[in-house]
Amino acid sequence: MKEHTNTNKVFCRSEYDTLKRVVLCQPQYMTIRQVINSTQEHFKKQGLHIERALQQHEEFVNTLKKYDIDVVFLPYHKKYPEQVFTRDIGFTIGETIFVANMATDARSGEENVLKQWLEDEEISYFNLVKEKIEGGDVIIDQDTVYVGLSSRTTQKVADHLQRLYSNLNVITIPFKEKYLHLDCVFNVVSPDVAIIYPDGLTKKEIDLFASRYDLISVSELEQFQLGTNVLSIGNKRIISLPINNNVNDQLRKRGFEVIEIDFSEIIKSGGSFRCCTLPLLREN
Repeated sequence: MKEHTNTNKVFCRSEYDTLKRVVLCQPQYMTIRQVINSTQEHFKKQGLHIERALQQHEEFVNTLKKYDIDVVFLPYHKKYPEQVFTRDIGFTIGETIFVANMATDARSGEENVLKQWLEDEEISYFNLVKEKIEGGDVIIDQDTVYVGLSSRTTQKVADHLQRLYSNLNVITIPFKEKYLHLDCVFNVVSPDVAIIYPDGLTKKEIDLFASRYDLISVSELEQFQLGTNVLSIGNKRIISLPINNNVNDQLRKRGFEVIEIDFSEIIKSGGSFRCCTLPLLREN
């Protein structure tokens, strides 16, 4: 654990409390170097249009600012083609920011950019160095932390988190490896509503989630279009892709305000709104 004076408030206990401060990185050098999921596989030959991606990302940022969310930008580097997906390099539980241990060579080193910013801001952090974990596999709901078991995140690191937080229930969630991160098949958007892609999970996990939430199921197409990877900014407001009509309709029927933003160029690289945001501060 590296200790610094914590002059900036850091706090997250859920995926849906009011978002106040968040870390992003512009997709200046976004490219598909190493195919990581079916979405990237599909778009690899087509390639990415960086100017369009930058415009879409800017619209996303402007929307966050419109709702009085403080947006922090990490400096981008050419050697990190997936740096736009800041969610994976860390996660916040309570008053602690965890800096992840990236599992692949393509992303190894991104965490050092985050650590440098945290140190410059004198924000304390917990550096996970022994076991692999990425923030896309960590979903927080008050006293429960769901940790997806994937090629990027191990059982050992979930056990480590449980030892650190005896007051929390760390539940490991295995899922089909081809979907990369847990937030590509499951996401919690309120205390009683979650989005799920059932085909990516086992019956045991589906039954667990069904016992806790009103589940919105996404189709195979909407999973491919990252329908679960929405971002809640609080007060039942959700940022979602306009192409995921069923998800958006189901959310609206449950009283959510759905803010639709075109992110079609960004998702070609395999992630959407949740992937592109690392929350530092949420207030209930």
